[in-house]
Amino acid sequence: MAWIRTALSLIGFGFGIGKLHTYLAAAGVNGAHDTIRSSLIFGESFIALGVLGLSAATVQHLRILNRLAQPDFVYSAMRPISVAVATLLLLIGAFGFLAIIL
Repeated sequence: MAWIRTALSLIGFGFGIGKLHTYLAAAGVNGAHDTIRSSLIFGESFIALGVLGLSAATVQHLRILNRLAQPDFVYSAMRPISVAVATLLLLIGAFGFLAIIL
């Protein structure tokens, strides 16, 4: 449930940034200064991260259910998806920081 909430938040935030890009482009504010369309790339990266995080959480959940169903279950820690998502969010944040500065 936590991953569903997190993924939906990331996807919703990405759509919000994409809509902001559309409104700025329609107003003519964002054209000449943003040649690589950084706000659009920033929004799309949040959407992609949300979709990938939800997919990874689904696969991890199914693996855990299969391991629990085995009669000789032995606990072994799996790689946490949160570390990968946090790393990707760090990269997206660094890109956003650079896009604002430049």
